[in-house]
Amino acid sequence: MSDIVTLKLPLGRDPEALKVLRSLESGMETELEGVLIAARDQAHRRLVDMLEEGRELPFDPEGQALYYMGPSPAAPGRVIGAAGPTTAGRMDPFTLPLLEKGVKFFVGKGRRAPYVKEALLRHGALYLAAVGGAGAFYSLKIVKQETLAFPELGPEALLRLEVRGFPAVVIHDLKGGDWYESSPAKYRSQA
Repeated sequence: MSDIVTLKLPLGRDPEALKVLRSLESGMETELEGVLIAARDQAHRRLVDMLEEGRELPFDPEGQALYYMGPSPAAPGRVIGAAGPTTAGRMDPFTLPLLEKGVKFFVGKGRRAPYVKEALLRHGALYLAAVGGAGAFYSLKIVKQETLAFPELGPEALLRLEVRGFPAVVIHDLKGGDWYESSPAKYRSQA
């Protein structure tokens, strides 16, 4: 592994940030700083429905990062409860419309479908993995949260998270690299 690269989110249309995006390679460690949009299955379904109906999303997708997060209720005095990644493959059917709107990062755990990997390359976007089972740790990296939409979904509501020092590994890079395929066998069996 190389040095840790800090990614300021969202990227927006910043040419320098996009240059950093192109320099990342599968297996590189990153720390995310700024805004992550947290969305799970039901929120993704509603976002795609909104796009199909020609409606605006409740956040600016250009250069944004989506986190597939499974939150739990916050303990008194805490920003959020456990906030670990959930399985990315469940969001595969909803990924292409969000890529077309400019989302540049997806953070979750596990493998992506081949058509999603191809679409990520085509749209210049990355897939990063967070560590499964580390929800309590990730909650400490979230300094603020607010509900953007769909509060009736409870833990699946669309959330805006401000994060500091949020670690993730680049899985699919812009050169076609796939860390799950190229990493040592001891890691591949865990992906």
